[in-house]
Amino acid sequence: MRATAKFGNESMLKTPLHDWHVAHGGRMVDFAGWSMPVQYSTITDEHQAVRNAAGLFDISHMGRLRVTGTEAASLVERLVTCRISSLKPGRVRYGLMTNEAGGILDDVLIYALGEGDLAIVVNASNRRKIVSWIESHIGDADVAFADDTLQLGMIALQGPRAAELLSSHVDIDLSKLGYYRCLNATVFDLSALVSRTGYTGEDGFEFILPAELAPGLWERLMSLGGGSVTACGLGCRDTLRLEAAMPLYGHELRESIDPITAGLSFAVALDKNFIGRDAIKQVAEHGPEKVRVGLRLAGKRIAREGTSILAGEKTVGEVTSGTFAPTLQASIAMGYVFSQFAESGTTLDVDLRGKRESTAVVPLPFYRRA
Repeated sequence: MRATAKFGNESMLKTPLHDWHVAHGGRMVDFAGWSMPVQYSTITDEHQAVRNAAGLFDISHMGRLRVTGTEAASLVERLVTCRISSLKPGRVRYGLMTNEAGGILDDVLIYALGEGDLAIVVNASNRRKIVSWIESHIGDADVAFADDTLQLGMIALQGPRAAELLSSHVDIDLSKLGYYRCLNATVFDLSALVSRTGYTGEDGFEFILPAELAPGLWERLMSLGGGSVTACGLGCRDTLRLEAAMPLYGHELRESIDPITAGLSFAVALDKNFIGRDAIKQVAEHGPEKVRVGLRLAGKRIAREGTSILAGEKTVGEVTSGTFAPTLQASIAMGYVFSQFAESGTTLDVDLRGKRESTAVVPLPFYRRA
């Protein structure tokens, strides 16, 4: 087993694009120990740019791990809820890592780069935890495991014009790069691993390449379409993913929540062995006590995380994320409610700092691209 990089006393981490963000007016914040831009102009303007044209995101803070060797697939199979044995090279799959009690340790993307060669993208806030979790389960398996996060950059181009703008600057036919696929390509004159997953509800592409090459790719992508691409921060990434009803770790996902309760049964293969399967299977068989739902408020006030959801005088749930949705021009939220209150159309209230606001359970996602 190849040893992973030790964390030591990591201070505030900076992505390879940090200097560009600062030079172009990015408002920098501490996000999971990384200095990251929350916005450049306004969150609404950046949000609308992604919905209507294309936005560029620095996602180099995401953890990028690599598992290689003859037993790489069997190791990862035991650690994630989704099926790995059928994951062919060039495919990407969404899954979850769960503990013995079925609680979610993280939601991850697994990239099949080749036979016995898997990359795992994890949330920045969980990188250390997941590295330690994987290391603790390697045992004598014939694998090499590495945390390549600091050696690589990662950039996402998202929006309805992403493919159009990128197509003439990449040496592959983007129409043949399907959703949740990946391959190695030359973008402009730079080699990168290109995938098509996204976290905004729009079409788009992700690029993983050596950290020292990331600024050059970023500059070239920003020049696409003569100014058609907008630099975007974490602020609009959150409003975009909430409109698309994509759960966020630390909000909709945490160790006290299982995948069935979170509405992620599509990412769980209960007919295979993985850590936490028995506990998750019990929830699936008996039904979860609470479920994740979407809420649309009657007014424009925002139901923030932790807001109580009420049915009459009874608290029946809690908001996990809320915002005023720029695309919908409405206040929306996600949260967990007892199953009997989860049916679409159910009228409830939220307690906004002592004042009740009417809300209704609505189908997810709130927004779906054409």
